[in-house]
Amino acid sequence: MKSKEYKFALIGCGRIAHRHASHIGKFGKLVAVCDLNFESAVRFADEFGAKAYVSVNDMLSSEHEVDVVSICSPNGFHAEHAIQALQAGFHVLCEKPMAINVHDCGEMIKAAERANRRLFIVKQNRFNPPVQKVKQMIDEGLLGNILSFQLSCFWNRNEQYYKDSWKGTRAIDGGTLYTLFSHFIDLLYWMIGDVEEVKAMVGNLAHGDMIEIEDTGAVVLKFYNGAVGTLNYTTNAYGGNMEGSLTLFGEKGTVKIGGQYLNDLEYVKVEGIDSEGSGASANSYLKYEGTQAHVDKVYENIIAVLEGHGTIATNGFEGLKTVEIIDRIYRAAIHGNT
Repeated sequence: MKSKEYKFALIGCGRIAHRHASHIGKFGKLVAVCDLNFESAVRFADEFGAKAYVSVNDMLSSEHEVDVVSICSPNGFHAEHAIQALQAGFHVLCEKPMAINVHDCGEMIKAAERANRRLFIVKQNRFNPPVQKVKQMIDEGLLGNILSFQLSCFWNRNEQYYKDSWKGTRAIDGGTLYTLFSHFIDLLYWMIGDVEEVKAMVGNLAHGDMIEIEDTGAVVLKFYNGAVGTLNYTTNAYGGNMEGSLTLFGEKGTVKIGGQYLNDLEYVKVEGIDSEGSGASANSYLKYEGTQAHVDKVYENIIAVLEGHGTIATNGFEGLKTVEIIDRIYRAAIHGNT
């Protein structure tokens, strides 16, 4: 039971912000929103009963009773907006990716420490029931040491998705692994650990001038614990999203979390455990079905932490590690092994 009604502000009034706003109402009150497009901010504010701002600084300096600022702006602005909010004295929840370079992640962490404020990173796939079940198996040692893995991300993003958008730009999007598949990279780090060596090839094979980033990648990763495996990803799956899956091969068992969005425990063969499956529905948006929302679990975790009876589900350091791995993949694709 909450001891107070927590107040939230939100920066960025795009599609993902609507998902946040709908869940904020379950755990507190959204009191202010900000967007460079003031008309969008006003419409958003009217819908959710908040006050609209066009300037981040104006909102942060005016809304003194806010507890948490949720960053839902485009990727390239996450660090700037998070640091502004932290320096203004607010806790921060930042959408994925935490930032699009390692340096900015570090600056965000330092800003949180200096301000003595919490920095939460959205990694809602950690709350997927099949993902949590497999993580529990790993933590309990049921799989033994993880020997190898296969991560497959086969989605579709067409011209409509990128039209008149920051998505697909080098400076603000950053790359397909940041915008679309950073949740998957986070799970590799969460389940297996840190990366020792990377080999990678990426390319823009089908999107031409509509994007400045890659639409396809093939990656080999070696982890410090000895595990090796591959990441294959594309946004060229014909006609729609095809698969988002992770297969882990351990000393004592093999498991596959599959479906389109890591929403189904497709295969379990573990010493002493019968095979089983456990599916869950995905979240629909636009033409595509997206990963299971579970943003409500993110806000539930925020309240638990602020109330003093929870730990951060994904902290700034873990957000940085995801960005660091993605950065190493891109550097390996350009410069060779890292």
